[in-house]
Amino acid sequence: MSYKPETPFDSIESAHEYVGLLSETVQEVLHEVEAEMALPVSENTQRRKEALQLICYQLTKLSGHMTSSRRILNDLRSLRRLFYAERNPASHTEESKSLSQKAGKL
Repeated sequence: MSYKPETPFDSIESAHEYVGLLSETVQEVLHEVEAEMALPVSENTQRRKEALQLICYQLTKLSGHMTSSRRILNDLRSLRRLFYAERNPASHTEESKSLSQKAGKL
């Protein structure tokens, strides 16, 4: 019986893909904010510059969290593959034993 996800976030792969897209968007916005910060600043816009610096700081933190999340999801995918790869041969061995026993009875 195969599992069919009900939402796009029901699997590790889809969550990994979503976090990747979110990470790309955060990077794009960060570059836009950095470009705006590079523009010349007059004395009247000092507060605006400070706000942009705070935005840049927060986006940088968010980018780090997205990177960590992608790594964790990638590790989970790898662990799941290892787990099921170890479990599959055992289940195949049990199936072959039961088939052998049934064949012996015939």
